[in-house]
Amino acid sequence: MAKTLVTFNMIYPRNFEQKIGFDTIRQMIHENCLSSMGRSYVEKIRFTSNFELLNKLLKQVDEFRQILLLENTFPASDYFDLQPELRRISIPGTYIEQEKLFDLKSSLTTIDECIDFINELEPEKFSSIQTLVQQIDLDKNIIRQIQHIIDDKGEFKDNASANLKSIRSKLNSKKSSIDRKINKSLKDAKKSGFVNDDAEITIRSGRLVIPIPAAHKRQIRGFIHDQSATGQTVYVEPEDIFDTNNEIREIEGEERREIIKILKDFSDFIRPAIPDLMESYRFLGLIDFIRAKAKLAIKIKGIKPAIGDINSINWEKAIHPLLFLSHERQNKAVVPLDIKLDNQNRILVISGPNAGGKSVCLKTIGLLQYMLQCGLLIPVKGDSSTGIFQHLFIDIGDEQSLENDLSTYSSHLMNMKHFALQADAETLFLIDEFGTGTEPQLGGAIAEAILEKLNEKQAFGVITTHYSNLKLQARQGNGIVNGAMLFDTKAMQPLYQLSIGKPGSSFAFEIARKIGFPKTILKSAEKKTGIKQLDFDQQLQQLEIEKKALEVKQDELKVADDFLAEMIDKYESLSTELKSKKSEILEKARKEASELIDSSNKLIEHTIKEIRESQADKEKTKKLRQELKENQYKIAESPKAKPGKKKPKKDKISTEENAVADINSIDKNIKVGDIVTIEEQDITGEALEINGDEIVVGFNSVTFKTQLKNVQKSSQKRSSGVSFQRKKSSYANIIENMNVKMTTFNMQLDVRGKRGEEAVEMVRQYIDDAILLNVNEVRILHGKGYGILRTLIHDYLKSISEVKQFKDEHVERGGQGITIVILR
Repeated sequence: MAKTLVTFNMIYPRNFEQKIGFDTIRQMIHENCLSSMGRSYVEKIRFTSNFELLNKLLKQVDEFRQILLLENTFPASDYFDLQPELRRISIPGTYIEQEKLFDLKSSLTTIDECIDFINELEPEKFSSIQTLVQQIDLDKNIIRQIQHIIDDKGEFKDNASANLKSIRSKLNSKKSSIDRKINKSLKDAKKSGFVNDDAEITIRSGRLVIPIPAAHKRQIRGFIHDQSATGQTVYVEPEDIFDTNNEIREIEGEERREIIKILKDFSDFIRPAIPDLMESYRFLGLIDFIRAKAKLAIKIKGIKPAIGDINSINWEKAIHPLLFLSHERQNKAVVPLDIKLDNQNRILVISGPNAGGKSVCLKTIGLLQYMLQCGLLIPVKGDSSTGIFQHLFIDIGDEQSLENDLSTYSSHLMNMKHFALQADAETLFLIDEFGTGTEPQLGGAIAEAILEKLNEKQAFGVITTHYSNLKLQARQGNGIVNGAMLFDTKAMQPLYQLSIGKPGSSFAFEIARKIGFPKTILKSAEKKTGIKQLDFDQQLQQLEIEKKALEVKQDELKVADDFLAEMIDKYESLSTELKSKKSEILEKARKEASELIDSSNKLIEHTIKEIRESQADKEKTKKLRQELKENQYKIAESPKAKPGKKKPKKDKISTEENAVADINSIDKNIKVGDIVTIEEQDITGEALEINGDEIVVGFNSVTFKTQLKNVQKSSQKRSSGVSFQRKKSSYANIIENMNVKMTTFNMQLDVRGKRGEEAVEMVRQYIDDAILLNVNEVRILHGKGYGILRTLIHDYLKSISEVKQFKDEHVERGGQGITIVILR
């Protein structure tokens, strides 16, 4: 149901966040913040059902999560909050403190770096984050002015003003004069033996003094400023530097007054810009807050699911974030949950064994939905989608109150009263152990009536229960559906897997046996319960487990069947193409054979002519015959000579007559026992029987019948021990090669660590094989590094017309380190 107006959101009870664990999530975000500004935003996190606002908040966090996953480093230091100081100096006549001036410089530099970083991002990918900087007007002259006044350590520069430079010049001159005078006094005192040889000048009350033994304190004219704890040493300022020290004090006061004047001038300079500066610091706090939420998302593997302005939940592989972090520290895995609520199945009734994960499932739904509607990313699979609700109600845990004189069951009834009166079609309610706390029959009846009321109000919800009457409420089309937390009856342990569609069993007896409960008591309980009921529960649960396993096998078989069907289609297509080209290939072979024969005849005629002209000279004739034989071998070995063709016999050369090459002729007078060739099938065999126009041919212990016109008599002689076989065709070789490629083909190519040229060649061969095998999609793992391999491979893929599309893998599965290639 679309929400077009601003509505009131109801979260019940008041300690909702503590019950589902959101207070821990809030604390984790608080710890991720770098400044008090960011932490103040954390305290303001509130549940909202405003679709546009929620979508904006989620996009901001998702985009910042991607920023943090990039190799570039986002500014993360000097997040100082100068807003209180700016408010103070907004009053004319006031001025900024020197220490705050340094913090102002550092934090404004950070703000400027953040703005520059964000402006350099790709607008189509980071539009929400870039929107934040559009209204920020930071005057960089302020930063430059501060840099002119103080150095990198926060100290005032001598040239901060002309007067300050003059004052410090006089001050340095006086200090140098004092240094010379006191060093001379110390040297004279050492010569006179009034002070120890290792005595050094020190400072007391801001003045340079000489440490003198008390016995000699009157030997040097001056002023005693201090003495040691034992009284044996006094610290004397020589008389001749006393006046100079007083002058220094006056100059230092002058210096301080000049510094204050500079600070006042600077404060007057920035006072008109204070509103813009305040806005810049609000931006810095917001960036700090968004960054903290993004860091949490990375830690819990949170993503932004597809979100719609409707009431629904369709999560795949949902994980409780706090349970995930706890198990991660213990190197344990968390079993994810697939959860779906929509208008057809609004209320999910979960049953199953104790300690089987029912309450965790309930808390997972409550926490993730609350996190999502507070603008936080949640740990679900990327294909997940979700809607939003106006109200969230939860009843979980013991609400017993001595102060309000409420028992456990009374507190549950108070919650159920609130649910029944306040729930509507925009509500998501969560109830743990529905109906417990009182006499089972009465408690079950009340729970059933409440469930009917909530269903009548079209509310969405999840409840956990052991009551059979609540399981029976689920019927086709009434909006209620059963769910079971699966239990392995063979291993006698819970699987923590949620299966929607069938009710579960509590497995009370099985759990009791596992913990070693007395067998006599269990047998007595079984008699009271009835064996049939126990067997039914066990069989129902085991059937559900086996059904899950069967579904997995069916999916695997379907994938294999689809692949096989695709390969068969491809083979048939290839076979049809080869057949269509058969006549063309044969015609080309005949033409090439004819050209070879013509070439041979010309060579023979030329040889005969040479022999005649030489009048049958023996040496000349022998040489010509040798040349003729060599050319005959060359022709036989020519690439144009087709396999299976008959080699020419030795030519008979006559010097007296017109000699010609003895080329094997084909005798059409075939009789039983002759060796014949079926050219179309490329088969050589023995004629076993001839009946009219039909002939029976045998080869390799196989006989078959064909038309007499399809065979030709071969010049090959039959010899004992020879069996005729069909020659392996090129088509068979192609099929065999494809079979080998198909069985060894990997859907992912790893080129990490390869040189650029070597990697591109591997990709070229890999893509060729993928096109040949009709593979639709492959992955190329090249790693991130400096992006060189990725760029080379992408450039090559652009040049392949068979490549329909290529893209980077999802960030959570490798991002820019893996390229997905989709073929036509």
